[in-house]
Amino acid sequence: MQQWTDDRIADAAPDDRSLVAGRKLGIPGPWTETGVSDTLLWGKCQGSGKTPYQVSIDLTAPAYRCTCPSRKFPCKHALGLLLLWSAGGIGSGGETADFAHEWAQKRAERQAPAAAPEAEISEAQKQQAQQRIAARTTKMDNGVADFCLWLSDVARAGLAETRRRDRSWWDGAAARLVDAQLPGLAERVRDIGGDLHRGLSDEELLHRVGSWWMLARAWQRRQELAAPEVAELRIALGWPVPTADVRQGEAIEGDWLICGAHRAPFGRLMQQRTWIRNVESGELSFTLETAGPGESLGVPQLAGSRMRAELALYPGTAPRRVLFPDAVEWGDPGASFGEGSTIAQMVATASARMASAPWRDRHPAVLTAVRLMPGTPPGIVDAEGTAVPVTDDTDTRRMLALTGGRPADVFGEWEGGRMRLLSLVVAEEVVSL
Repeated sequence: MQQWTDDRIADAAPDDRSLVAGRKLGIPGPWTETGVSDTLLWGKCQGSGKTPYQVSIDLTAPAYRCTCPSRKFPCKHALGLLLLWSAGGIGSGGETADFAHEWAQKRAERQAPAAAPEAEISEAQKQQAQQRIAARTTKMDNGVADFCLWLSDVARAGLAETRRRDRSWWDGAAARLVDAQLPGLAERVRDIGGDLHRGLSDEELLHRVGSWWMLARAWQRRQELAAPEVAELRIALGWPVPTADVRQGEAIEGDWLICGAHRAPFGRLMQQRTWIRNVESGELSFTLETAGPGESLGVPQLAGSRMRAELALYPGTAPRRVLFPDAVEWGDPGASFGEGSTIAQMVATASARMASAPWRDRHPAVLTAVRLMPGTPPGIVDAEGTAVPVTDDTDTRRMLALTGGRPADVFGEWEGGRMRLLSLVVAEEVVSL
C-alpha cells in the first residue's frame, strides 16, 4: 500500500482542529505496537488515561476505528497514526495486532453478501417486522386520538372536578392506553390516582396533565421531529427497543465513572437507574434495570468505581441510556466527579433539554461546593447563594454526618423542582448516600 501524502490526510480530517491535534500525535513518542500491512494500519496511542487507545485503519476503504470517546471520524489519534506512517515512522511486516485483525474480520463479515436462501428469509422477516410496526403504529395513533378527547373532557370539567375522581377512574383510562400499546403513558396516568390521595398539589396535577397533552400532540406531529426526538418520544410512550438492535447500533468506548444509583417503583414495576459519566467528555449516561412482581434487581454498582468499557447507546436525546457491557476493565476508584456546575447552571441545562423532551422527569447533575441547608423541607445551597429543596428520599442525616455541614461536590437528579442527592465527594472519595 502506497503511503498517503500529507494532503490526502488533511482531506480526510473532519475539521482543522482535529488535524492540528493529529499533527501533535504524529510523532513516535505516544505510540506503541504500531504496524502496517497491505490493507491495515494499526497502533496504540497513550492518552491521559492508563489504558492506551487502540487505533485501526482500513487503508483501502478507507475506514477508521479508535477506542477513544471522540465522535469524529477519523479522530485525532487516527490522523496522528496516518501522519506517523506517512513520515516513515512505521515499518511494514510482522503479525497484525489482535485488535486490528478482529476489527477487520468483523467488517468483512458485515460486508460479505448473504447466500440467496438466507437473503430471501431475511427479506420475508423484514416485511413481517414492517407489518408489525405498521399495525402497532395504527393502534397507537387511535389510542392517542382517544386520549386527546379524554384530556379535553378533563380540561372542560376542570381540575377541581378531576381531583374528586376515585382511583378506578384513573385505572380505567390507563387500561385503555395499555390496550392501545401505550404502556409508558398508561403508567403515568395510573400513578396519579394514588398520588392525588397522598396530597398531590394543584400545580403538580396541572403539570402532569400538561405533559400528557404534549406527549400526545408530539406523537401526532412526529413527522416534524428529528430522529433522536422521535426515539425519545417512543421511549416515553412505552415502545421498547430490542436489546439486539441496541448492541448492533451506535457504541462508544471510554473510561467511565459510576456516579450513583437510585431504585424506585414505576407503576407495578421496580426500576434501578445507574448513572455513569465519561471521564474525558463529562457526558452523563444511565443504565436502567426493571423487575416485575417476584423478580429482583441486580446489586447496584458502587459509586466512585471506574471502568474501561464499550457501551452500546440506546436511541434518543442526552442523557442517553446505555447497555452495561459484559466485559469491563475495572480501574482505581475515582477521587471526584470531575467538572461540576452551579445550581443555576443545572436548571438552565435542564430547561434546554426539556425544550426537546418536556416529558422527561429527571435530569442528572454534578453540583460543586454545596452544603446542606436545614429547614422544612431541607435543601442545599451553593457558593452563589442559590438554594433548592431536596427530595424526601434524600438521606440528609448521612450527608450531614459525612460533611459536618461543610461544602461538598454532590451528584444527583433534578426532579420536580427538587434535588435527589445520590452521592458526594468526601476526603477525595466518592461516597453513596
